[in-house]
Amino acid sequence: MILLVDAEASGMDPVFKALADPTRRLLLDQLRERDGQTLGELCAHLEMARQSATQHLDVLRRANLVTVVRRGRERLHHLNPVPIHQIQERWISAFDRPRLSAISAITQQAEEQAMATSTARVPDYVYVTYIRASADQVWHALTDADLTARYWGHANVSDWQTGSTWEHRRTDGSGQVDVAGRVLESSPPTRLVITFQEPTADPDAEPAGEPSIVTFLVEPHEDIVRLTVTHERLADQASHDGVSHGWPAVLANLKSLLETGQVLPAEPWGMAPVRGGRPHADV
Repeated sequence: MILLVDAEASGMDPVFKALADPTRRLLLDQLRERDGQTLGELCAHLEMARQSATQHLDVLRRANLVTVVRRGRERLHHLNPVPIHQIQERWISAFDRPRLSAISAITQQAEEQAMATSTARVPDYVYVTYIRASADQVWHALTDADLTARYWGHANVSDWQTGSTWEHRRTDGSGQVDVAGRVLESSPPTRLVITFQEPTADPDAEPAGEPSIVTFLVEPHEDIVRLTVTHERLADQASHDGVSHGWPAVLANLKSLLETGQVLPAEPWGMAPVRGGRPHADV
């Protein structure tokens, strides 16, 4: 008898291998409780040498369960729940979707209530996707007003020099600016850092609160690029939930445009947010 194993199922082998070890599951639990920890912070809860912890984190990273983002000299580890979500969708949801959906709704409501009463810091949002394109092509797509209008529904307008302003303008002819900010760092074609904030109705008034910060990191590798988007200094959990729904949709459209020449046939941000989990990467 010949057994046929589809590519998607075999591609999950590193995930199951990573989850089989209790130490690696403990590391994931730590990141679930507080995302964006350094190696030292993670090792504080483990009775093992840093070298051993690093080996476990490497296994999780290769399985795409953990994403590492550099901030200065620090390497921050972020949980990526997408592979676990894919397991749930493929092997669990199809068999008992109604009951699990009800449980998920109850759990989500409890988590939202807990968040409302918690004073914990809102975690940074990190999203990683891999695109078949060059670094120059990805940079051009991020900074060209006409291209952003195609895959984002808004034109991002700026000269993209450090210190310049940028605007997220509607493409319906109104010219209305829904988001604006300043370019904090511009290093073509690999790194772009911008502030991100809704403008006030009164152009002379100061915006309320500090702006959030978005970093685009473009890392070329042979014929592909790894694009990491980090959204920091989010005001509250509602803001985090909003960008968790928005960024995957926008970047999926960007990926489709660069790889096929066409955006997705329907606006992905028009779909309802994912329930029962918050994916942070495209795998």
